[in-house]
Amino acid sequence: MSGALKIGLVSISDRASTGVYEDKGVPALRDWLAAALATPFELVTRLIPDEQPQIESTLCELVDAAGCHLVLTTGGTGPALRDVTPDATLAVADRLMPGFGEQMRQVSLHYVPTAILSRQVGVVRKQSLILNLPGQPKSIKETLEGVRDADGKVIVHGVFASVPYCIQLLDGPYIETHAAIVAAFRPKSAIQPKDGQ
Repeated sequence: MSGALKIGLVSISDRASTGVYEDKGVPALRDWLAAALATPFELVTRLIPDEQPQIESTLCELVDAAGCHLVLTTGGTGPALRDVTPDATLAVADRLMPGFGEQMRQVSLHYVPTAILSRQVGVVRKQSLILNLPGQPKSIKETLEGVRDADGKVIVHGVFASVPYCIQLLDGPYIETHAAIVAAFRPKSAIQPKDGQ
């Protein structure tokens, strides 16, 4: 399933999907990925309401039909009755990747105590990684990049540091990042030499 990197972005919001307000999730993710990834990528985007069957079918479509290596969702991860993104994600999962949800909450707890209310999950479907991210652009960035000290040193890793190696283990494309935004981590044995080296 390698080939050019393809990423699905799904913003899940009743109000944004009906035009009550402008979606900020997909634009925030698009901008972050453009800044963070050194590897060229193609995006497939969706804006849908908080309806579990529709979320499930969208995730399946992006993995099974569109062939996305990575799918990032934003929104719908809290305890409110309409927040069903994690439930839909788990329903279409082949395998749970609990470390992603744990680390997202770990990062967010450095900023807000209500991070424990988040139900974000990470899963694998076929050969794709699906991650539930927060709904707010600021929280999306924090979750992906991690926590830095006053000198800019990372003290709690963001979840994206592990994404390139995860995709590699799923036989997806080799992903490189701009270390100033987020440094991709992989064992030395999994590092591919840069062209010309």
